Amino acid sequence: MRFFALIAAIALIAIPAAGCSPSGKAPGQAAAGDQIRAYILAHPEVIEEAIGKLQERRQAAADTQLKAQLVANRSKVERDPRDYVAGNPNGKVTVVEFFDYRCPYCKAALPEIAKLIADNKDVRFVFKEFPILSPISETAARAAYAAKAQGKYWPVHQALLAEKNLDGESIDRILRDNGVDVARAHADGAGKATTDFLEETRALGRATGVNGTPAFIIGDRMVSGWVPADIQAGIAEARKKS
Repeated sequence: MRFFALIAAIALIAIPAAGCSPSGKAPGQAAAGDQIRAYILAHPEVIEEAIGKLQERRQAAADTQLKAQLVANRSKVERDPRDYVAGNPNGKVTVVEFFDYRCPYCKAALPEIAKLIADNKDVRFVFKEFPILSPISETAARAAYAAKAQGKYWPVHQALLAEKNLDGESIDRILRDNGVDVARAHADGAGKATTDFLEETRALGRATGVNGTPAFIIGDRMVSGWVPADIQAGIAEARKKS
């Protein structure tokens, strides 16, 4: 490849020469430098090739670091008892979703996620409250977490994601419509336990490379965004390892 030919030429410059030119460079070095410049001008695509190689190496290093972080934090990601779990609680495969109630992609994915859970009987699906988009995202997350304490998480979760005009009024309406004691939910949602839970989940997301929603973690694989084929591929891969 031309890129490697260029590297070989550059290496020649590093070889010390026996004399010096007026410019302070050895004659051989000056000539080689001119040759390399001429080569790059004639073949500018080698720069693109070099950048591509650098990006590949950086991505490989990032993937290695991500896997290490997922392994180090696996119990927090998959087994935090404060999270809501759907599907098979004893499933061999765990899918974790970091989501935000204001995220349009999280909203659009809800019906398909419900179908995914129904179609994969060996999957336990963990929902991670990850409010990052707006203050109302956090209000909704606090309400959902408070609803969980009253045994109403799943219907409240679905209704919050289905709501197009999410605000304080609509959140309270959703709580009431699903049999939640709103006053108690407000108190629980504002409490230290809820604040700690959300802060720890956000910190966990940062530690494991989650920088947007939805984000799915399946074993040592992360799928950023709602990409059903990649999620199903992650489930298939995790099954082989279980």
